[in-house]
Amino acid sequence: MADSKPAAYTETAAPPLVVDAVERVRPHAKLIGLLALGHLVIDVNQGSLPAILPFLKNLHGLSYTEAGAIVLAANITSSVIQPLFGYLADRTARRWLLPLSVFVSGLGLGLTGVAPGYGALLLLVAFMGLGVAAYHPEGYKTAAAMAGDRKATGLSWFSLGGNIGIALGPPLITTLVTSIGIAGSLGMVVPATMVGVLLLATLPVLSRPLTPAAAKAGAPARGVNMPGAMALLVVVVTIRSWTQLGFTTFVPFYYVDHLGADPRLVGPLLFVFLGAGALGTVIAGPLADRWGPRQFMTWVFVAAAPLGALFLSTSGVLAFVVLGLFGAVLVSTFTVSIVLGQAYMPRQAGMASGLIVGFAIGTGGLGVTLLGWIADHWGLLTALWISALMPLAGFVAALLLPAPRERA
Repeated sequence: MADSKPAAYTETAAPPLVVDAVERVRPHAKLIGLLALGHLVIDVNQGSLPAILPFLKNLHGLSYTEAGAIVLAANITSSVIQPLFGYLADRTARRWLLPLSVFVSGLGLGLTGVAPGYGALLLLVAFMGLGVAAYHPEGYKTAAAMAGDRKATGLSWFSLGGNIGIALGPPLITTLVTSIGIAGSLGMVVPATMVGVLLLATLPVLSRPLTPAAAKAGAPARGVNMPGAMALLVVVVTIRSWTQLGFTTFVPFYYVDHLGADPRLVGPLLFVFLGAGALGTVIAGPLADRWGPRQFMTWVFVAAAPLGALFLSTSGVLAFVVLGLFGAVLVSTFTVSIVLGQAYMPRQAGMASGLIVGFAIGTGGLGVTLLGWIADHWGLLTALWISALMPLAGFVAALLLPAPRERA
């Protein structure tokens, strides 16, 4: 799922993906902007899946469990296997993955609207997920290399592209499907192809370091890895992911199936939740700097649970406002968790990013499949109430997070 400006962590060594170069190196703003554009397109495709699910459910006569399994298939390939791509990114550059992954993600999602059956749907969303998984670790590493000595600034712009993409996906796919028909999903192939071609054309430049000093900056950071702390952080992020995916997957069904709302409302509904989440990640950086990432993550879970419950107890415009607040608070921990993960694994920053952005978020998809089974047997509202109250479990787990160790 997407991310904004990483908060600096003052208790330990700075955790960016590369260490500071002796020689100051100016960031390559145009290349970072292009990488951010690729990130936007990748996450537009990923963010579109929950919005198109109600249409696919009606078209193929799917149960809630089958709909949840589609989300699971997407998350296994886009997130759970992402640490593998992070491991590869730590070992050597594979810049050719950047244009290829953008095109693959757009093609996979675009073909879902013309899939002949449920099995084909699962294969297509898995195909899309592979593109998403391949782009993130290599994209983070490349953006850091293009950022010179302003790592936080470069990565914040790269992350902002993904956050905007996640928020724009639902209204874009909803507009295509409601105006053209379910085959309108093919329109998602167009931006993916265009941006993929742009990235392909700039591969020679992306493959060169800005300066010899910047090349030395790609050496692994020194420090003490804390695998136990990292495992606990993965649990915390998994709980947050379960909550977020539970809402993005089942709130559209709640409005369309339970409240009888117009399906065209699905796009704006998810845009409010995810767009507010993108804004929340921007606000989170300075707050986490002041309070510390661990403290910030811990108390954000306490604030999130009442907002989720309040959304399910309200209606009309007020429900939209509360949903936006819930998204802003819940998603605000995204980049803070990446910073903390890199502090726990300073020697393997690519792997740390893959574990947080990929594996931890992807395993939340397992929870969505379980929620789908609960919705089929005990009702949609029961599944949503479980999602709304999950942040309380996240609070308990976050209390156990240790402080990162000082660098050697």
